[in-house]
Amino acid sequence: MKKNTVGKKISILCADKNISLEELAEGSGLTVAQIELIQNSENIPSLSPLIKIARALGVRLGTFLDDSNELGPVVHRQAETLQPATFSSQLSTSNSHLDFFSLAGSKAGRHMEPFLIDIQPSTVNEPILSSHEGEEFIFVIQGAVKIQYGKETYELQKGDSIYYDSIVDHLVSASTNQPAQIVAVVYTPM
Repeated sequence: MKKNTVGKKISILCADKNISLEELAEGSGLTVAQIELIQNSENIPSLSPLIKIARALGVRLGTFLDDSNELGPVVHRQAETLQPATFSSQLSTSNSHLDFFSLAGSKAGRHMEPFLIDIQPSTVNEPILSSHEGEEFIFVIQGAVKIQYGKETYELQKGDSIYYDSIVDHLVSASTNQPAQIVAVVYTPM
């Protein structure tokens, strides 16, 4: 994903819908500074603020990640090179340890967001959990992953999976000092 693609799409949608940053902030529950950070940063904050912005603008989460408008099936081949969208787990440029590779970016009108996600070990001592409407399914391909979900912590190894309600505060991270890789499918209702 090209630098600032998400920020540009937010700006275009706001202009098309005649919504000011202040109105978007009020509708999404974010601050103007947080939205400006999203618009101007190479990294994308966690899915939570993007989902809030999508709902405030009346669009799907996938609108920010779409590359084209393919109506039929979308096939991704292993040999194809994907461009990552780098998310961080908070509304800042620190803790940017998740690289999301959309597996259906060209599928128009989708309701699920499938991602291949590379997780780098985080150096931040105090994790910032997030929540949003919807559900998530995670399958570990490589390494070990820690899922903080509410007051519980789940350790997942290669081949393990978890399905949870995203409305509960959660954070996905590598559970060791080694990178991990997962497939995640995120569903957010409109």
